[in-house]
Amino acid sequence: MKSPANKPVASNRRARHDYEILDTVEAGVVLTGSEVKSLRLSQVQMADSFARVRDGEMWMEGVHISPYQFAVGVGSHDPDRPRKLLLHKSEIAKWADRVARERLVLVPLSIYFLEGRVKVELAIARSRTKGDKRQAIAERDSRREMDRALGRRTKGAS
Repeated sequence: MKSPANKPVASNRRARHDYEILDTVEAGVVLTGSEVKSLRLSQVQMADSFARVRDGEMWMEGVHISPYQFAVGVGSHDPDRPRKLLLHKSEIAKWADRVARERLVLVPLSIYFLEGRVKVELAIARSRTKGDKRQAIAERDSRREMDRALGRRTKGAS
């Protein structure tokens, strides 16, 4: 039995709260075998993860992939090592330029498997202030209330 194609292995829910997402892109990740096995078991934490451009390459840092329990010695991996992201050079240059110009950040939103390969949804985002966060929460709550009211109305329970 196969799982759905884009079922997220891990998602960075805090990122959508702390940042205003402007654009997203899908990137591949360079991993070792034991890291992939740990990802299949969903043993990953993305709480304080971020990405940066270094020497013309995109790197994801702050992602903790727990060591695979059956990989010992040479087969195991460092859980907190930086991981290279696979993007075209033109995409990396475009995103690096935009981050430098507009004071934005690169944030991984989720990690998932697509046709057997590990992919990362990477976002370019702007930090939210405390007031912006409160406003976003208020907008979400009001939208939820409107949806509830419309749902009751269409069901005939006015």
